[in-house]
Amino acid sequence: MTDDKRRNRAWYGKADRDGFIHRSWMKNQGFPDHVFDGRPVIGICNTWSELTPCNSGLRDLAEGVKRGVWEAGGFPVEFPVMSLGETQMKPTAMLFRNLLAMDVEESIRAYGIDGVVLLGGCDKTTPGQLMGAASVDLPTIVVSSGPMLNGKWQGKDIGSGTDVWKFSEAVRAGEMTLQDFMAAESGMSRSKGVCMTMGTASTMASIVEAMGLSLPTNAALPAVDSRRMALAHMTGKRIVEMVEEELKLSDVVSRESFENAILANAAVGGSTNAVVHLLAIAGRVGIDLSLDDFELGSDVPLLVNCMPSGQYLMEDFCYAGGMPVVLKELGEMMRPARTVLGGDIGVYADGAECWNEDVIRPMSNPLKPAAGLRVLRGNLAPQGAIIKPSAATESLLEHEAEAYVFESIEEFKANIDREDLPVTKDTILVLKGCGPKGYPGMPEVGNMPIPARLVKEGVRDMVRLSDARMSGTAYGTVVLHISPEAQAGGTLALVKTGDRIRLSASEGALELLVDEAELETRRAAWAPDPAHYTRGYAKMYVDHVLQADQGADLDFLVGKDTRPVTRESH
Repeated sequence: MTDDKRRNRAWYGKADRDGFIHRSWMKNQGFPDHVFDGRPVIGICNTWSELTPCNSGLRDLAEGVKRGVWEAGGFPVEFPVMSLGETQMKPTAMLFRNLLAMDVEESIRAYGIDGVVLLGGCDKTTPGQLMGAASVDLPTIVVSSGPMLNGKWQGKDIGSGTDVWKFSEAVRAGEMTLQDFMAAESGMSRSKGVCMTMGTASTMASIVEAMGLSLPTNAALPAVDSRRMALAHMTGKRIVEMVEEELKLSDVVSRESFENAILANAAVGGSTNAVVHLLAIAGRVGIDLSLDDFELGSDVPLLVNCMPSGQYLMEDFCYAGGMPVVLKELGEMMRPARTVLGGDIGVYADGAECWNEDVIRPMSNPLKPAAGLRVLRGNLAPQGAIIKPSAATESLLEHEAEAYVFESIEEFKANIDREDLPVTKDTILVLKGCGPKGYPGMPEVGNMPIPARLVKEGVRDMVRLSDARMSGTAYGTVVLHISPEAQAGGTLALVKTGDRIRLSASEGALELLVDEAELETRRAAWAPDPAHYTRGYAKMYVDHVLQADQGADLDFLVGKDTRPVTRESH
């Protein structure tokens, strides 16, 4: 056996009892002697699950990665980690993102692998995997699930999430029959893969590509496109080379990488959820990224004409040229930054051509001139909040009105359809108790449905404020991630129905127009709600979760631990 410095040699390179145990039990799968000869051992971290429909194609992609690893002279070993089904989990998949990160981190650390390929896609799986991998810091590369094929119904394209919200409101308004609503359900999700709108899953895949953490074209190739299997194969080859080059995750990711992610998120009309995920990943890598840094993208033009900010879907984005075209259009705005290919991110745009300028607009003709997320601050959000102007009603981005307050999601659901609900189209809806600690897990309920009476009158958007998140597929003038959250004693907890609130996206302001003395009186009388969970992981989460402006990671997981494991199990 060779004696080199690779990590796997501490497991498979020893001529003693421990080495015997590690090798012998692996051999029960039919692996021959020579695969333990010191070649790179590549872990394939798979979030495949039938309860995570977005990731249900990852079993096949793992085989593609293995082919590439074998071809390059490596030894591929696939292992499972927790899978977070965004559309299936209660109370919210976000509650478990940090648990997935723990699973990934400890699996990578405990096993004798030299590099890792992260197979994920559904909203929380990609950031959770990257958080965990960053805390161990081996050579790392991502292969995303890929988007579903375009939804189809009554001869037209329909998009995941975005059209669900639209159809649901149309039913409530009496403009769509329940029969049609149910019929659309079968045409929405026609293949394996993530939401084919520019939701959080496709946003994170786009960001991963813009950060150089995947191979080019990873973001947009449909899940069922044979080119995604070819991409998986090439990724398997590349991860072996990265191990041989000793190119770790921390060698690739820099502050400039995160700045490129922010720029790309703006250009594609990406999800607000990217904020909380990028902040958490940066905390693991050890890069000082703050909420204010997201203002970098506030003046970036919207180039990608995809739902919910535009018209088309991810399949169209792929055929138009995908992320390489976006990176080419961003051009000199992009920061020099290293990638998993070893060179600069600029290489990802080499040879890119746009095949449909209505889907990917040139910088000279953007869909919107300034589409990046806006950070809001004021006495209602002293640690910040965010809004997505590209998905909002422009006339509502500067708004002052009285609030109508819902103290909990249960109160909201019980009252929103009341015919006598005392609200107008100008009222600002406020929802409390939906932050990291309060729900718990910070669910995607921030895009509250419009009151039924107003929907019937034709109202489709109102200013809505909460400490929650919203789906990347959602739209509307929705203020999210208010920090500190209500359950942590933020000013949001003190808002009462009838209070006036001022929103100014142009000024980055969110103000509760109530005298400070009155707020102090309310604060003295306030007490947090009883905890929803008193045991297990959920209790640990509530006790240790950070606020949204810090990425909602657990306080004891921030940072990394790259020390080798030296103690044996026998």
